[in-house]
Amino acid sequence: MSTDLSRRYFIKRAAQGTAAGLALSLPRAGVAASDRVRVGVIGPGHQGRGDTKNFAGQPDVEVVAVCDVYEPNLPLAVDAAGGKADTYKDFRQILDRKDIDAVLVAAPDHWHALLSVEACKAGKDVYVEKPMTHDVREGQVLVQAARKYNRVVQLGTQQRSGIHFQKAVEIVQSGMLGKVSFVRTWNYGNMYPDGIGHPADSDPPAGLDWDFWLGPAPKVQFNMSRWVGIDPKGWSTFRYFWDYAGGMMTDWGVHLIDIVQWGMNVQGPRVISSLGGKYYDQDNTETPDTLQVTYEYENPKFVLVYEHRWNNANSMYGKGYGIEFHGTDGTLFVDRGGFELFPENRKRDGKSVEMAPAMKMVSINNSGYDHVRNFIDCVKSRKRTISDVEIGHRSTSACLLGNVSFRSQKRLVWDVAAERLVSGGPEAEQYLSREYRAPWKLSV
Repeated sequence: MSTDLSRRYFIKRAAQGTAAGLALSLPRAGVAASDRVRVGVIGPGHQGRGDTKNFAGQPDVEVVAVCDVYEPNLPLAVDAAGGKADTYKDFRQILDRKDIDAVLVAAPDHWHALLSVEACKAGKDVYVEKPMTHDVREGQVLVQAARKYNRVVQLGTQQRSGIHFQKAVEIVQSGMLGKVSFVRTWNYGNMYPDGIGHPADSDPPAGLDWDFWLGPAPKVQFNMSRWVGIDPKGWSTFRYFWDYAGGMMTDWGVHLIDIVQWGMNVQGPRVISSLGGKYYDQDNTETPDTLQVTYEYENPKFVLVYEHRWNNANSMYGKGYGIEFHGTDGTLFVDRGGFELFPENRKRDGKSVEMAPAMKMVSINNSGYDHVRNFIDCVKSRKRTISDVEIGHRSTSACLLGNVSFRSQKRLVWDVAAERLVSGGPEAEQYLSREYRAPWKLSV
């Protein structure tokens, strides 16, 4: 059976879904619901400028300030902001401004927690790009800060605001797929054999404050790969170094696992086991080019597999990334282009019967713009966002734990409620947090 999916119906359902579960309101000082929201941007690189345009495009938002330690980014950010914004090199100048209501945190991953916590302490609401944090402990601190200072915090997992993703989650939760016991997620590409290359250490480019860019990370000589050299897939290469990020596991895995945990209505995995390594790419990166992480969840019981590799891009029927929910009555594939439901067939009275309706839907909205819209609406209403800080922390933590298992070579057992390791020992515990380089400190 083919189902015609009405655009009008799903726009209505998306609005209901965005509002659902967000009844808890937070106090806000100084800005009436009818006022324009004044936003400051910290880290307007490639992704940050895209987010900035989504903020500036809102009818009730004014982007009034942008900050970056790389000066050439500043005029580009001003353009993205609509042509009128003050420029700064130090994020604390933005946080000190009493006229700024909210900040966009789009600096490199190793800055996300510190900037977001300091923004909460300064009384600003926060839209922070994914992954929410560099390590699990940072996420716990950020959740604590958001609640202590009554701040609205949105993680930039914009797929949650995609209408077709919302419908896909609705299908999974409705039971239409039957019992889901296995979910597969993946990122595939082909960077073999050179990867991102092997540039030599050098002086930083003009206009870059390299020491400030490193911030809480260890002091090292500048290398283009460690900064924002662009890889063949178009992503910033700092994400392939442990000091700043967690490779594809935390870059793209957060988007994928976030949808899985939402659809399956779970907060995190009980067991995590990882295999992989840097097998083929001949470059100076540290994170694996081949990785498979297996997660076991409880209540409901199911297995989730995340995998990525950089030596074959076409093995999953030409889909470079995706999510598949495998149920007893059907399989649902979803990515940013849309979703498709493939029914299972069973024999009844000697006849083959489709257990679920065949169904297909393409993407019909700008999820990035709508995700920002959800944040702005919650800044005004003081309701929690569709990607609230705790949801973002849980989705990010699952990915971080995948890396903890890989780096420690340990099978982990995780207490989801208490957020602590039951097994894994000191070899794994060391990767749950990190030491900050002076003078930077993370505190609530």
